[in-house]
Amino acid sequence: MFTAPRRVEICETALPPLRDDEVLVESLCSAISAGTEMLVYRGEFPSLHDAHDAVSSELKYPLAYGYACVGVVQDIGKLIDTEWKGKIVFSFQPHTTHFAAKPENLFAIPHSLSPENACFLPNMETAVNLVQDGAPVLGERVLVLGQGVVGLLTASLLSEFPLENLTVVDSIDLRRKALNVEGRGSKVKNLSPHDLQPSAFNLQPFDLVFELTGTPTVLNTAIECTAFSGRIVIGSWYGQKRSEIDLGGSFHRSRIKLISSQVSTISPELSGRWDKSRRFGAAWQALERIQPQKWITHRYSLKDAAGAYQLLDEHPQEAIQVIFEY
Repeated sequence: MFTAPRRVEICETALPPLRDDEVLVESLCSAISAGTEMLVYRGEFPSLHDAHDAVSSELKYPLAYGYACVGVVQDIGKLIDTEWKGKIVFSFQPHTTHFAAKPENLFAIPHSLSPENACFLPNMETAVNLVQDGAPVLGERVLVLGQGVVGLLTASLLSEFPLENLTVVDSIDLRRKALNVEGRGSKVKNLSPHDLQPSAFNLQPFDLVFELTGTPTVLNTAIECTAFSGRIVIGSWYGQKRSEIDLGGSFHRSRIKLISSQVSTISPELSGRWDKSRRFGAAWQALERIQPQKWITHRYSLKDAAGAYQLLDEHPQEAIQVIFEY
């Protein structure tokens, strides 16, 4: 439970009797979504309705928060098909050792994926949504600002497109170089923010830019790097963070499109053909191709949760993905 800014407590509560239309899930692992959860941890979130029903609808202390939990079905209600017992499932569920849920709120995990890979489903769905909203075109120059987990997944998907080049930027060396470990092609460049200058490495303006740093000042960098009539997809959630954005310079005449992208909905241009079920299918397939569990840098038990959040808060340069093991 998040009980105050930078304060996490482990609480025990009795499970209610299992209802006839529910299953009991014992958690195997759950992933910390560093961008969103650190806003909650630091008390930087606004009061709003969250996208996932399983998460507290009003963000205010105290609250349980999280949405990337994988577990095994240990018990089933009287009305549940016996095939559910023993299934490995994903749930948009806060970090907890056990929980009850209706089967329609669970996702059976493909046998080809480990539970740790499945923990990345929410972030992969976000990455799929970002790429769909950006709609990259053959031969374009694409820039991804931010190489946290969402940035890495987004860049991994973009690397599958026939682009002229793909450039990734992050201030943290560990994250910036993570794609290199995967042996991506020579058309993928990784730069530090200091190196991101139009004159550096013969960089030309980008057709498509993704702002995924969580830092609103970086929007100015995105605008500076975007070509005439280019697109900037803003996938960051800034919470209460505010910054001055320079729209009075080159932006005014550039016809740059700013695209707000958030995974709780599907773009109206796609919603006639795409629904969330189809998008989840694309996300599962992408997880099978990319196998993102290689980006797990730290594993904690739930009793050490305070240390996990302290690491992400005070030493973010040391971590990519942090998970809880149960």
